[in-house]
Amino acid sequence: MRSRVFLSISLLAAAAAPAQAETLLVTADRLINPGSERMVEDAAVLIEDGVIVASGPVSSVSAPEGAQTIALGAMTLLPGLIDMHTHLEGPSDKGRGYDRYQYAQDRATIWAVANAKKTLDAGFTTVRNVGGTFGMLSVRDAINEGEIPGPRLFVAGPPVGVTGSHCADDNYLPYDRPTTGEGVADGPWALRAKVRRNIKYGVDLIKTCSTGGVFSRGTVLGAPQSTLEELKAIVDEAHLRGLKVAVHAHGTQGIKNAIEAGADTIEHASILDREAIRMAVRNGTFLSMDIYNTEYTLAKGEELGIPEESMAKEREVGQVQRESFRNAVNAGAKVMLGTDAAIYPHGDNAKQLRVMTEFGMSPMQAIRAATIVPAEALGREGKLGCVTEGCHADLIAVSGNPLEDIQTLETVSFVMKDGEVVKGGQ
Repeated sequence: MRSRVFLSISLLAAAAAPAQAETLLVTADRLINPGSERMVEDAAVLIEDGVIVASGPVSSVSAPEGAQTIALGAMTLLPGLIDMHTHLEGPSDKGRGYDRYQYAQDRATIWAVANAKKTLDAGFTTVRNVGGTFGMLSVRDAINEGEIPGPRLFVAGPPVGVTGSHCADDNYLPYDRPTTGEGVADGPWALRAKVRRNIKYGVDLIKTCSTGGVFSRGTVLGAPQSTLEELKAIVDEAHLRGLKVAVHAHGTQGIKNAIEAGADTIEHASILDREAIRMAVRNGTFLSMDIYNTEYTLAKGEELGIPEESMAKEREVGQVQRESFRNAVNAGAKVMLGTDAAIYPHGDNAKQLRVMTEFGMSPMQAIRAATIVPAEALGREGKLGCVTEGCHADLIAVSGNPLEDIQTLETVSFVMKDGEVVKGGQ
């Protein structure tokens, strides 16, 4: 009897004792720190319970006895990449134009599960899913609970916008077969109600539109959508609840309206004049400019069945957007990586980095645009996109040196998210 009591007390004491921290030491020939804009040679990163506690040269990082070591050898370590504009529900080869009507909405959620893994394997440990279905909330939660693999998701849910707009309504069917997007409303108070509905169901941000889009029927890229009063109502309602707002805007006036309304990020930002760039710089507005997918759309669009109206709009805006990108970078605007993945295949997100360097960024600027800058836009500075103490242990590794060849980031050999190895490391 005495021994049984002693055993019970011992078990209780063990259960009450704090769990021993899991400690990992990751080493590699090089480490890129986008915060300091420096390369560390013969580098190490020390991790405890999924959080970085030290990083730098191996000689300066002391690992406790019993720490597990992951030696990556002749590779370059970086923080996990961040894509600020994805649509995980959308495959690049299905659901275009009228083709979408053969698929149930549930199918999009299934696609999202597969695309989440492709995106994570490509080295993107965090993404924003800017506009889609409420089903993406379940995908986000399943990833967070470890049920399926995928990047850390910030989910907008259904876009909010006015009747006939690019990102909230369905303009493909005729008037005698009407359909209306679930985020559609007109007037400031009705749009506030749609924002409140999205927040009720647990979205992380709000997505709306202030111009037409390439892939929506009957919308004009340069023409504003929503009045300034309506945009301000959407932004104000979201900000009251602590959520950020992403605004799709191609045309110049729509971009200016979104910035004046207080938008946190402008998506696409295709046609920027000097005043629009000055406004973005002055207001600290982030620009997410998808300057790779023009190549893919023009090369594959006809084969994929993209309607000629959309192809014509892509031809119209592609080069203009790239010049806008160059001008915004030169002016010191906060330009970040946002790919619009789904327009081209998920997992190819890093292909945009090459184009970003072709149109004005240095390799280090491009890496910062995929790490430090989007972390700031998300309000997660010092937690995401970094490799210093207190950051999530999101790490990737590639062969070669991305500062010499940015395309090395298109082939990621090692991926760690929150201290857990999800690719490579054997």
